[in-house]
Amino acid sequence: MLRKQRPIGHEDRLTLVEHLDELRTRIVIAVFAFVVALGLCFWQNHQLLKIINDPLPKGTKPITLSPTEPFTTTLTVSAYAALLIALPVILYQIYAFVLPAFSPTEKKVALPLLLMVPVLLVAGAVFAYFVVVPAALTFLLNFNDHQFNTQIRARDYYSFVLLTLVAAGIVFQVPVGVLGLTRLGILTPQKLKHNRRYAYLGCAVVAALLPGVDPVSMLIEMVPLVVLYELSILLSVAFGRSSAEGADRLASAEGS
Repeated sequence: MLRKQRPIGHEDRLTLVEHLDELRTRIVIAVFAFVVALGLCFWQNHQLLKIINDPLPKGTKPITLSPTEPFTTTLTVSAYAALLIALPVILYQIYAFVLPAFSPTEKKVALPLLLMVPVLLVAGAVFAYFVVVPAALTFLLNFNDHQFNTQIRARDYYSFVLLTLVAAGIVFQVPVGVLGLTRLGILTPQKLKHNRRYAYLGCAVVAALLPGVDPVSMLIEMVPLVVLYELSILLSVAFGRSSAEGADRLASAEGS
């Protein structure tokens, strides 16, 4: 039987058994949220598939090549959608388990970064769905179309779309990583500006490694990477320096 979770403060000292019990409870809550979301998504799977099929040319339906593929593909799509729906609950359980280990000062630095993660993840997925995926499909489906009878297999198409959305969501975490390194004092706005050309080259490499294999989607994916890098510089100027100075003041106060 799961015990009711209570907020744990930084000063609380728990035994190993209590830590494991808390971890088990939070894992069960996260899994329960995912299972509920999965049931809801599978119930409304026709709406999910309609949303994912919308970027395809009008009248095009993905094909299946085995008796089990419609079910397994639908279940996979529902699972990805359920993970996205349950993400706030899952992240809350992770944050609630990890944050008590931070001191109040560290928590002021970590909490804003953690809150940015789901927002940027959703922003990246939305950008990929409305911009990257349609452009990539337009290029790929019309490339040498007079030489090929192109058929779209459901499993491959949904994998391509979902991987593109996930990859874009991860890539949009660049400001979180850069701001975190800046607040820790590993990076400075001056270093970020000085190494801008290398960062742009890195953006091009990352864009080339993303699921979209065509040059059109590569260029489209590179644009937000560059914008996110420049946004990271602005955020590091606005927040990194003040945080570093605050940490220095705290350290000098503790030393005295």
